[in-house]
Amino acid sequence: MPDLLDIRGIDVSYGDVPVVHGISLKIAEGEIVSLVGSNGAGKTTLLRSISGILRPSSGEIKFDGQRLDHLRPAKIVDLGISQVPEGRKLFGSLSVAVNLEMGAVIRRARKRRQTNFDKVFALFPVLGQRRKQQAGSLSGGEQQMLAIGRSLMSEPRLLMMDEPSLGLAPLLMKTILDRIVDIRRDGTAVLLVEQNLVQALKISDRGYVIETGRIVHTGRGMDLLQDAQIKKKYLGI
Repeated sequence: MPDLLDIRGIDVSYGDVPVVHGISLKIAEGEIVSLVGSNGAGKTTLLRSISGILRPSSGEIKFDGQRLDHLRPAKIVDLGISQVPEGRKLFGSLSVAVNLEMGAVIRRARKRRQTNFDKVFALFPVLGQRRKQQAGSLSGGEQQMLAIGRSLMSEPRLLMMDEPSLGLAPLLMKTILDRIVDIRRDGTAVLLVEQNLVQALKISDRGYVIETGRIVHTGRGMDLLQDAQIKKKYLGI
């Protein structure tokens, strides 16, 4: 299967502070790949680099063979990458429908806005029921569904998700993870950043474990879950 995303040896800093060190990572079409690790390990920094918010100081990022690391974020979205940010970042005073429309601003997606509305409402029926309701009045789980739906409105080939289960009750967390599997089934690749290592790796084709800005383990999701070193270090087993 050809690589959709190909990251080779990137270094990323915040000002003079190095955060990501020589990371290489690949995602194929239709894969779920998890990036797991503790707070401050560099997971969100990597996502921001792919999105164009941060520029790597070295290395390269390619998407479907095209270099991304010099492009503006809007162009990267237009090429087919969308991110669900940690904390959701919704427009709380605006309706569910308007928040979803915000995800369909690129020309390609505007033409199929109603079709994509229908797809999002099929994936998350509660959003269709609450389409006129203010986003800020939704429950935490519903807000997460809305954040995911907004990103899907741009018709991404790669959906990046930053801590989608953060602050959710176990049942809602399972619902969100089940929907991620459905999104992949529809053909969208997913890069999942998640502190809940067990649940993330269970649904992932492959996983990368990151520590202090470096990839320290990689492999099939279920293989990583069975790795004795990972069990001891990250699961306390």
